[in-house]
Amino acid sequence: MDLGQQYLGVAVVLGMLGMALWWLRRRGFAAAAPGRGRRMQTIDRLALGPQHSLHLVRVGESSLLVACSPSGCALLQTLPPDAGDPPAEAAR
Repeated sequence: MDLGQQYLGVAVVLGMLGMALWWLRRRGFAAAAPGRGRRMQTIDRLALGPQHSLHLVRVGESSLLVACSPSGCALLQTLPPDAGDPPAEAAR
């Protein structure tokens, strides 16, 4: 196989991948900008040590308190929907 055939093969495969992505986007299976419409956000993070931390995360309407360590992460508590909001006196 000469070099021209290899380039043609790569171009055909990339073209087919591009067509598949275009088709998936039209059908709504692949988002054009994955950052749009995020439902999860980090509200706060507290470092307890070099490898241990607490994370307050909002997922949809609920807030979660998650502990992270080298052995993994654990859900500590599910908080009410307004728990991640700053207190009224802190907002002033």
